[in-house]
Amino acid sequence: MSAVSIGPRPLDAARRAVLQRRIRWVVTATISYNVIEAVIAIAAGRAASSSALIGFGLDSVVEVLSAAAVAWQFAAPDPEAREKVAMRAIAVSFFGLALFVTIDAVRTVLGGAEPDHSTVGIVLAAVSLAIMPALSWFERRTGRELGSASAIADSKQTLVCSYLSGVLLVGLVLNSTLGWWWADPLAAVVIAGFAVREGLEAWKGDACCTPVAQLVGDQDGHCGDSCLTHDGKDGTR
Repeated sequence: MSAVSIGPRPLDAARRAVLQRRIRWVVTATISYNVIEAVIAIAAGRAASSSALIGFGLDSVVEVLSAAAVAWQFAAPDPEAREKVAMRAIAVSFFGLALFVTIDAVRTVLGGAEPDHSTVGIVLAAVSLAIMPALSWFERRTGRELGSASAIADSKQTLVCSYLSGVLLVGLVLNSTLGWWWADPLAAVVIAGFAVREGLEAWKGDACCTPVAQLVGDQDGHCGDSCLTHDGKDGTR
């Protein structure tokens, strides 16, 4: 039987410094893109009375907060000392997003307010669907090698954002082409559901070894390595 690796390979100081610089670079790129995305989505959502588009814009705000928490963590001389606080900050931002989006979707359904067509929203969703997976892949790959739960959690939030771009795109297109106005608040509720799941994962600190890992494909053998605690034991409580 071949030997099985139990923990992540040790990193020398030079390699660790390179990986930490990569994390800082990708979170800077993520923050920059999501600030622009949030402004456009919220403005377009308000113009079209689209709860899904507004929810997507707020998800972009959450992504900014999530990436900012990771940037704050890796700005410290010892990033591992700040990891738990960063994970909790990410979790709280997810819960806030889910609450707001759910309330807005319910208000839309009960009020019978039909959202208008939004060309800007459709284009934005399509662009995000192309960009976000690449940012997520780069950060998750770096976070795995570094053994950073917060970087992995942030990368998963970014990847889920790309899935939500697809959900948003479908909802906006159905509303525009078939007049299915209910597809918009339904898409918003899906966004809220993902936000709650991600928030629970981040709060527990298990960025890799939780159900959403099945959704984003972390089942390739690297997942377990990333979820080890500092003493080399697994993350079970």
